[in-house]
Amino acid sequence: MDRSTAWRAGLVQLAAVALLSAALGLALPHAFFASWGWLAGPMAWALCALVTARAVGLPVGPVLVGAALAGVPSVLAVVVGLHWLGAVLAVVLFALWCGRLARDRRLPARAV
Repeated sequence: MDRSTAWRAGLVQLAAVALLSAALGLALPHAFFASWGWLAGPMAWALCALVTARAVGLPVGPVLVGAALAGVPSVLAVVVGLHWLGAVLAVVLFALWCGRLARDRRLPARAV
């Protein structure tokens, strides 16, 4: 795993999620999130992952796959009422994915 990329991806994702969450929280009423949070949350997470992919220099497709996979435990946290704990867990898992992705991109292709 590329630890440098993992740290950078985690910090960028955390900052992007925090900024977007604050902006949406200030701009929209709580009722919006009660009704549409199931859609707005994953869309915001994916948008932040796109920002992270660009900032860290990773390919968008695999980064979005990692974002989706990292978001699964977050859903479980939301179900039990620990939304922000789930978000932190998702950021950590996403960062690890990005670190692994960066390392795998640097490995030479094996001859078959």
